Amino acid sequence: MALKFDQYQAGDTTTNQDNKLVCFHCGDTCPDQSIAIGDKYFCCHGCKTVFEILNTNELCDYYSIEDTPGITPKQDLIADRFAYLDDETVKNQVVSFSDGKTEKVTLYTPAMHCASCIWLLEKLHDMDSRVYSSVVNFPRKEVTISYNREEMNLSEVAALISSLGYEPLVNLDTIGDREQSAAEKKLYLKIGLAGFAFGNVMILSFPEYLSRTGDVDPVFKMVFGYLSLLLSLPVLLFATRDYYSSAWAGLKSKTVNIDVPITLGIGMLFLRSAWEIVTQTGPGYLDSFTGLVFFLLVGRLFQQKTYEVLSFERDYKSFFPLSVTRKIDSVEAVVPVSKLKPGDRIVVRNLELIPADSVLLKSEAYIDYSFVSGESNPVSKKAGDFIYAGGRQVGTTIELEVIKESSQSYLTQLWNHDVFNKPRFSRLNALVNQVSHYFTFGVLAIAIGASLYWYQFDTTVAIKVFTAVLIVACPCALALSSPFALGTALRIFGRKGFYVKNTETVEALSKIDTIIMDKTGTLTETRQDIIEFAGDTLSTGEQKLVKSLVQHSTHPLSQKIFQALDVPAEILVENFEEITGSGIQGNSRDHNIKIGSGSWLGLDTDSSSTEDLKTRVYLDIDGQIKGSFLISNVYRKGLRPLLTRLSEQFKMFLLSGDTEREKATLVNLFGNEQALHFRQTPENKLDFVSHIQGEGAHVLMVGDGLNDAGALRASEVGIAITDDVTAFSPASDAILTGKNLHLLESFIKMSKATTSVIVASFTISVIYNIVGVSFAVAGKLSPLVSAILMPASSISVVVFTTLTTSLRARLMKLT
Repeated sequence: MALKFDQYQAGDTTTNQDNKLVCFHCGDTCPDQSIAIGDKYFCCHGCKTVFEILNTNELCDYYSIEDTPGITPKQDLIADRFAYLDDETVKNQVVSFSDGKTEKVTLYTPAMHCASCIWLLEKLHDMDSRVYSSVVNFPRKEVTISYNREEMNLSEVAALISSLGYEPLVNLDTIGDREQSAAEKKLYLKIGLAGFAFGNVMILSFPEYLSRTGDVDPVFKMVFGYLSLLLSLPVLLFATRDYYSSAWAGLKSKTVNIDVPITLGIGMLFLRSAWEIVTQTGPGYLDSFTGLVFFLLVGRLFQQKTYEVLSFERDYKSFFPLSVTRKIDSVEAVVPVSKLKPGDRIVVRNLELIPADSVLLKSEAYIDYSFVSGESNPVSKKAGDFIYAGGRQVGTTIELEVIKESSQSYLTQLWNHDVFNKPRFSRLNALVNQVSHYFTFGVLAIAIGASLYWYQFDTTVAIKVFTAVLIVACPCALALSSPFALGTALRIFGRKGFYVKNTETVEALSKIDTIIMDKTGTLTETRQDIIEFAGDTLSTGEQKLVKSLVQHSTHPLSQKIFQALDVPAEILVENFEEITGSGIQGNSRDHNIKIGSGSWLGLDTDSSSTEDLKTRVYLDIDGQIKGSFLISNVYRKGLRPLLTRLSEQFKMFLLSGDTEREKATLVNLFGNEQALHFRQTPENKLDFVSHIQGEGAHVLMVGDGLNDAGALRASEVGIAITDDVTAFSPASDAILTGKNLHLLESFIKMSKATTSVIVASFTISVIYNIVGVSFAVAGKLSPLVSAILMPASSISVVVFTTLTTSLRARLMKLT
C-alpha cells in the first residue's frame, strides 16, 4: 500500500497531559511504539488500518474536523466476519431494495458520535468505487448505502464501515422497528435527579432563610452549604449534560445555537454559587440552580409530550391514500394497502405502483424502479421473481403474491424523493433562519451589557440579570410556528380527501394566482357517464378483446369503457403499450387492437360533427376502424359555482386533449372563450405552463396525473385528481379525491389563512421575547421564573398556532 505522507502534516501523534503516547487516530493511550507509520503512532492495528484507508483515498481532512475523532475498531478485521449477511435468507431481511444491479441497505451504527463520523461515513464512495452513495441519519445513528450489487457483496459493505470503526449492529428481529425510548427514560431520570436535588437543597437552605429573622450558627450554614454543593454536582454533571453537549457540538460546527446561552447561564449560576460557598463569602444560589435545571427539564418533557399530541408527522395510513386491487377467489376488490397481509394476491395494472414486496405469480413484468433508484429503464421480471415495493409496472396487468406487509411510510418517502422535489423559495423558512442566526448573538450581547451595568451597583443582581436574560430569551417559538401551523393544515386537508405531499406545498398554494385545469377525469366524473358504441356491431369475442385490452390501462376513458362492457376480460393480451395522450394497443389471439384518438389512428377528426357533444374513443382491430365509443361526460358536483368563484379571484385556463365538441358548455362554465385550449398534447400542456410562468404567473395545475404529469411537475403546485387511488403521479404535489373537487377554493383559502396564522405567531413570539428580556434586564425576573417562562412560551405559541389554524378551518367548514 503506497502511503502519501505529504498530504497531511498537522496533528501528528503527541503525548497527553500525563506524558503518555496517544494514538493518532482515536486518542487512546498507546501501549508502546510498535505500531507506527512514520512519526504517527497507533494503539492497535485497527486504527492503523483506518488511517491507511483514509490516507490512500486522500481523505485525511477527516482529522482536521476535530482532534483524534476516530473510533478504535475493537476486533480484528476478518474478511469473512460478515459472511452470514450474504445468505439469501438473511440478506432479504436486511436489504431494502435491489434491482439486480443496485442494492440499498440501511445499517445501524451505534459508534457514530460526532460531525467527523458523518463526514467520514458519507465519503464511502471515495474509498470504494463500488459504493454509489451513503447518507447518514445521525439522530437514528443509521447510514443508508447504495452499492453495485454485481461487484460488491453486502458482507463487504459491512466490512468496509467496520474497518473505519463503525461496526453495524444487525438485529434481524427488530429491523425497521428500533425504539427511541432510551432518551425519554434518561430524561425522566434527569428530572427525578434534579427534582430530588432541588427539594433537598431548598431544605438545606432554611438556615439562610431563617438568618433573616434570627441568628443561625455559622457552622450550620457552612455544613449545609457544602451538602447543597454536593447534591448539586450530579445535577451539573448529569442532568444538564444535553445542554452542554448540544452547545459544544454547535460551537464545533461554528454554529451558536440556543443551548449556548442556556449553558452559559447555568454554568455562571453554579460557579458563582460554588465560589461563595467555598470562600464563605455568601450562601450561593444552588436552590435557584437546581430549580432552574428542574424546570428546564420539566419544560422540555412537557414540550415533547405536547408536540407528540399536536405533531404534524402524519400517520401514513391516514395521510397517504394509496390502495390496491386485491384478488380473492377470482373476485377483485380495492382495499387500502394497510390491510394487505403476506399471502394476499394483488392485481397491478399499467403504471400502477407495487405497494409491498411481492413475488410475481405468472407471465412477465417490466418494473420501473425510477422512484427508488432513479434508474428509469424497466427491469424484466419472470414468474417467481421477487419484486420490491416502490416499483411501477409498465405494460400488461400482473398478479403478485405479497410476502411482506406494506410500509406506507416508505411509499410516501418515495413520493418525497429528491427526483420529484421542486426548487422552492420559502419566505417563512428564510425569515426563521435569518432571525435564528442573529438571535443568540443578540441575546449574549444584551446579557453581557446588562450584567456589566448592574455589576457597578450589586454583584448579586448582575449575576441574576445575566442568567435570567440568557434563559428567558428563546427563539424556539419562532422556529415552531411554521411547522405546527402548516402541519395542522396538512391534517385538516387529509380528512377532506386532499393529501398534500409536504408543508412547503401548503405555503406554495397560498401564493398561486393562476389555475389551469384538465377536463377528462378532472372536471368530469369517471363512473357516471353514458357510453354507447357507434359503428359496426361488435361481436362478443371483439368485446372481450376490447375489455381485455382496456383493463390494463388506468386512464379514465379506458376505465369507463371497461366498466361499460358486460363481458369477462379473460383474453391474454401481449405487447401492451400505452402512448401518453394518444391511446393504447396490444396483441391478442393473432389480432392487433388499438383504442385511442382519431388523429393517432390516422383519421380526419376535424370532419366530425361539431354538434356531437360526446367524447369519441376510436377502435381499430387489425387495421380496420370498427367505430367509436361515444362517452357523454357528466361534470362533477358543484363545478359551476366553484369555477365562478375561482374566476373572480384567479386567472383560469382549460387545457384539454379532447376536441371542441363541448366548447359551448365549457365557455358557459369558465365564462371566457379565450381561456379554453383544446387538442392539447402533454407537451403542449407543459409548454403552456412554462410560457405563462415566464410572464410571472404562479401556477396551480389540476389534472388526472396521467397525461398531465409534465405540467404537474412544472407548475408551482400540481394537484392530481383521482377517484381510484390505486395510481398516482409522483410529479404531483397533492392528491385530491374527485368527489371533493368542489372544496378546492376552500383549500386555497385555508393555505392563505395558515400563512397569516404563522405571521401572527411570529409577532407573539417577538413580543414575548421583548417583554421577557426587558423585565430580565431590569432585574425583575429571577432565573427560576425564566426557566418556567421559556418552555411556556414555546408551548403557548404551538397551542396558539394549532388551535387558531383549526378554528379557521372550522369557519371554512373543513372540519
